Amino acid sequence: MDEEREAPEAEAGDDERETTYDLLQRGHALLERRHFAQAAIVLERADRQEPAKGSILEALGRAYFNSGQAERARATFEALLEIEPSSHYAHYAIGQSLKRLGHTERARTHLRLAVALDPQNTLYQGALERLRPRPGL
Repeated sequence: MDEEREAPEAEAGDDERETTYDLLQRGHALLERRHFAQAAIVLERADRQEPAKGSILEALGRAYFNSGQAERARATFEALLEIEPSSHYAHYAIGQSLKRLGHTERARTHLRLAVALDPQNTLYQGALERLRPRPGL
């Protein structure tokens, strides 16, 4: 009898489980609506289902950064770089995270790499320019 009760519950759990794709789409929707902490929770679930997937790590890093979790964002974007070493966005995001954490020199290094990998990107150029030392300060 106990087995009969357990079977329907297991099936219900399987039916309700969101696919990784569904979680990623929901995470993106939450990011667009600026619900960053909620997006992080959803995207963490996606990351557990499919670890080391670049699209998930990028969205998760954005959610962490925008919810004020700069250290988690930095670590997530570094994990993204392990998968996609030439990701200019990952270098940019690490630079922004390090800047927020007060590590200006390390931030500058990653922002330089982002600009080198995508020289036409004005967002990256502007972020690097804002970190350049100013004479007399």
